[in-house]
Amino acid sequence: MAAVANTVTTLPLLPSPHAFAVPAMGSLPFLRRRMRSRRLAAVQQDAAVWTPAPVSSFGPATADGSLVHFSVDLSDATDLAASYTTPGQYLLIRVPGEDELKPAFMAIASPPGGAAFEFLVKTVPGTTAEKLCGLRDGVVLELGAIMGNGFPISRINPPDEAQTVLLFATGTGISPVRSLIEFGFAADQRADVRLYYGARNLQTMAYQDRFTNWESTGLKIIPVLSRADDSWKGERGYVQDAFLKAQNIANHFSTGAVLCGQKQMSEEITSALVADGVSPDKILTNY
Repeated sequence: MAAVANTVTTLPLLPSPHAFAVPAMGSLPFLRRRMRSRRLAAVQQDAAVWTPAPVSSFGPATADGSLVHFSVDLSDATDLAASYTTPGQYLLIRVPGEDELKPAFMAIASPPGGAAFEFLVKTVPGTTAEKLCGLRDGVVLELGAIMGNGFPISRINPPDEAQTVLLFATGTGISPVRSLIEFGFAADQRADVRLYYGARNLQTMAYQDRFTNWESTGLKIIPVLSRADDSWKGERGYVQDAFLKAQNIANHFSTGAVLCGQKQMSEEITSALVADGVSPDKILTNY
């Protein structure tokens, strides 16, 4: 943590998938097909087989307890564990007996290849997330199938294709980014790999106990605090402001980015990178 308190730099984050523009008339048939496919996917998920998995560990993920982390044991669900192959994938979780609540979409925070899934969650009143923040060891949850393609890491590999890789995360958006870092993407073979991680203050920033290990892989961590107290000597404000203030990119054509966080951050970062010549194909999301 000493490294965190003294580290300074800044960066922004990823666009949200919820923004939309008014469609042109010619696009309406496509939108109708997409809506039908989403309804079908919802029906298929409702009819899917849910896999029971007991909670094996549970506790606060931040100093103020605003984020919680928990693990589920997959010893009796090896097929589900094996189907998680790429950082950035996610699934649905539901709490048995809480049928009135919609299952929660949760990104898997642990890397593929383990016998457990780990998650980071923030409580939202009246939702499954709130129930998940009140768990205890031994409670059995139900997990849906692995969803999404995860981060298309092949677009920034081999390392010569992207000697600079910029990671952006805020809040629980650090979950899939943690998975990517710990899964490994040859950070030590690249010239410049940075994580811009935004939070209100150090008390609300998860995974600080992992920073030293992450840095040992060749990663530089730049915490950006929007509501830091007077003792904070690092970057202040929002991730995108910090990044845009001092981009420090040696070669935009050999640069990749991984984005997971708030919509405005993502949009501003993506726009700036593309305008400076970074290929959109090398800007990775998990949506």
